[in-house]
Formats: sequence, C-alpha cells, structure tokens
Amino acid sequence: MIYTFTTRSAAETVALGRCIGALLHGGDCIAYAGGLGAGKTTMTRGIALGMGLDDDVTSPTFALVNEYRGERLTLCHFDMYRISSPDDLETTGFFDYMDGDTVLAVEWSENISDALPPDTVTVTIERTDGDTETRKITINGDERFADIGDRYLG
Repeated sequence: MIYTFTTRSAAETVALGRCIGALLHGGDCIAYAGGLGAGKTTMTRGIALGMGLDDDVTSPTFALVNEYRGERLTLCHFDMYRISSPDDLETTGFFDYMDGDTVLAVEWSENISDALPPDTVTVTIERTDGDTETRKITINGDERFADIGDRYLG
C-alpha cells in the first residue's frame, strides 16, 4: 500500500515521522530513498520521537550507525552511502542489529536492497520543484499506515 504526503517545513517532516514512529514495532526496517539533503535524518528525528526516544538524532554519515536505546525499543540509524559490497555491509554489523527489540532506519538503502528484510517499509523523500522546504514523502508499507494522514493532519 502506498501513502503520499507533502510537508512544507522540517517541523512538518518531523511531525509526520513522529506519526510513523508511533506505529513501529521491533523488527521493523525503514528503508529511505532520497538524495543528499532530502530530509532522511529529519524524518528519523521524528520517528525517534514517535518511538518515545528523546535522543538528539544526528546523521550517521561518518559513524555508519547511530544507536538510540529506549525502554521498549532501540532505533538503529544506518548510513549505507559508502557500502558497495556484501563484505562492506558485513563490517557495519547490520545483521547483528536485526532482532525483535530493534527498529532499523536505513539511509541510502538502495545500496543494500538485496539484504533488506522482505517486509521493509520504504520511505521516499523528494524535494519539490526547487522549493527548499517542501517535500513529497511516499510511504510504501502495510495497512498500519492507512490512517496516518488523519493523525498527521489532526
């Protein structure tokens, strides 16, 4: 099922992410698609908040993975920009993070598409027509996200 939203600021992207995060459970994988500066980390900030995590979410560009632990769930935020082979992926520890208490958020997921779980939720973030703030955000996921628009707009 595909759901599309438009956000007009970073705050709105965080708010939409918060709605998504509230619906996630351990074992979920969010695969991002979107260019540099699209808003993937901004969306992850919202997802963390929706999961009840108060951490300062930052880009994992140089660390490859940032881990945020909560009482109920852990969020592992990956940057796969520099990953180009199965051996590279193995060195990130990616597979070690796949468990029932962890949600994965994967930037540059197209670089590891063959390794993603079959029920991965894809979030595509696109800038719209030269506008620096407006984003078109498309969620390809299951029925959990069917009424997310009501909560986001609510």
